[in-house]
Amino acid sequence: MQEIIHYSLHFLAIALIAYLYDKKNWLKYWAILAATMLVDLDHLVAVPMFDPDRCSIGFHPLHSEIAITFYVLGMVFVKNRVIRLIFIGLFFHMLTDFIDCIWTYAKCATCLEDIF
Repeated sequence: MQEIIHYSLHFLAIALIAYLYDKKNWLKYWAILAATMLVDLDHLVAVPMFDPDRCSIGFHPLHSEIAITFYVLGMVFVKNRVIRLIFIGLFFHMLTDFIDCIWTYAKCATCLEDIF
């Protein structure tokens, strides 16, 4: 169930964001939001590359607190609609991954030891 919700947020919920952003061009904006999934390329430098009990937030470089701060600032201060949407997509991606972290840690208390 966790994986279904996680990937639904990554791919389906962004359709709603795109629609609310621009009803006429929502499909174009959905594609832009979907492209923000490329932020997960930073997983390729992790060792091990995949760990189902690891939280992406704070572990991968593009999922760091500094990166997330940059995404929030971009959402607030960037005026260009497309670039702002990219920042929105990146932030929503981090929010989705954070929800996944909460879910993982709720069922794996020892996983928290890795971040403290």
